[in-house]
Amino acid sequence: MLLNSIWLFALAALSIPVAIHLWNIRPGKTLKVGSTSLIHTSAQKSSRSFKLHDVLLLLLRCLLLALVAFILAMPVWQKYISSSSIKGWVMMPKENIKESYQKFKPEIDSLVKAGYEFHYFNKGFQKADLSQIMAEKIAKPIDTVDASYWSLVQDLDGQIPSSIPVYLFTPNKATYFYGKKPEVSLNLHWQTYVPIDSVSTWIAKAWLSNNNDVQVVQGTSKPSGTYYTNYTIRSGEQRNSSFVVNGNNGQLSISLKNSGQQVAVDTSTWRFAIYSGANNPDVAYVKAALESVIQFTKHKAVIKQYTDPDQIQGQQNWLFWLEQEPARDQYKDIADNFFAYETGNINAVNSWINDGSQNISPQKIALYKLIDNTNDTNQLIWRDGFGRAILSMQKADRYTRYHFYTRFNPAYNDLVWSDDFPKMLLRLIVNDPLTNNRYDRRTIDQKQLMPVLDKGNRNSTGKITERTDLTHYAWLLLVLVFVMERWMAHKKAQQAIRKHILQNG
Repeated sequence: MLLNSIWLFALAALSIPVAIHLWNIRPGKTLKVGSTSLIHTSAQKSSRSFKLHDVLLLLLRCLLLALVAFILAMPVWQKYISSSSIKGWVMMPKENIKESYQKFKPEIDSLVKAGYEFHYFNKGFQKADLSQIMAEKIAKPIDTVDASYWSLVQDLDGQIPSSIPVYLFTPNKATYFYGKKPEVSLNLHWQTYVPIDSVSTWIAKAWLSNNNDVQVVQGTSKPSGTYYTNYTIRSGEQRNSSFVVNGNNGQLSISLKNSGQQVAVDTSTWRFAIYSGANNPDVAYVKAALESVIQFTKHKAVIKQYTDPDQIQGQQNWLFWLEQEPARDQYKDIADNFFAYETGNINAVNSWINDGSQNISPQKIALYKLIDNTNDTNQLIWRDGFGRAILSMQKADRYTRYHFYTRFNPAYNDLVWSDDFPKMLLRLIVNDPLTNNRYDRRTIDQKQLMPVLDKGNRNSTGKITERTDLTHYAWLLLVLVFVMERWMAHKKAQQAIRKHILQNG
């Protein structure tokens, strides 16, 4: 069978070499005569000969194109095996097979000795010889897998009857489990372990402060969880530090000692512009929250307030437009992020503000007034208690537009009095998660990872589908045909050269 049969349409390319071989215009022959006086003038005639020449060469070229289409269609040999002839399966992921085997060696050996088949716990569930695999040199375990373990178990449920026991041995890293937990009718025995490299330390982020100190966020991940620690590296104090700061062509980078990981130090300056008319109390709340963000992060930053939009300087990171009057497009291009009050009907509400973060306090931030936002179809950032938009985000060509449907004012909400206000602004400003799956070493509990087992939910067919990939055989045949075609074409060219030499002396 073919897994990607749409590529068979590529067989239409076979018409190309056939057309080239058929369209053969044979040149006329030159006849030597003593006199042309007896030759009468007649209508000129031309002829074309649609005749196949070098048929074997033509067949080889057609076969080349057909093999290319066949390979793209991903051929497999599928056969059904009766479940009565199979005692059970032992499965391990290819990425961690050496470590998985060492963790459960006695049990795996006893199962294989009892007649259980070994299959990779990867897409396709390829059957293999475990003893031969263990004898080979296998690379160090990697952190990435080709699919979620839960999705693989779901696929396995459709390929093996529930009457066959499956013994599955895998690591229990949380990054291997994502998506929806499956409900299957497998006879599944799943055992997990904590991998050897169960602790990782890395530099998540680094930036330059106003006094030229380097601020570093170091991440540490363990099976129990991931946490981050802030460090300050002062100029000339690297001797007793676990970090190494390097300068190359004006670019600062930082690394952990005895580590090859290097992270560029952010030397940029945050530039915040706040525009409003005179005597607008909202400005003071926003400015105080931004100053708290800067004080907490120690990032280089500049905050400026403007009452005339024409005086706003370009290349701002953020522009907070705290005015009822909509901004003209020329002002939106000034900043990378344009945060603006929306206008419309003001509705009195009895709700609260939710930014979707688990880091804010459980105490709800009261919301009293909300601007009509029924036509907003942008990505929601902050919502009220009923899911309505409070802050939405719209990506434009040169900037990001934030639509704010309330005000930074106690008459509209309690946001400006909340300790979570600076945290919510910080999430908007930074907007890059520190978590990196490459370093994540958190584990998942055995009870959490186990799928829902419902053995009576599916009727067993009593047959197992076994597939053998034929692609590598097709590639081998393609190479052989290509070599034969090149040899025959070269031979034909040599014959043509010799014939031309003989005819022309």
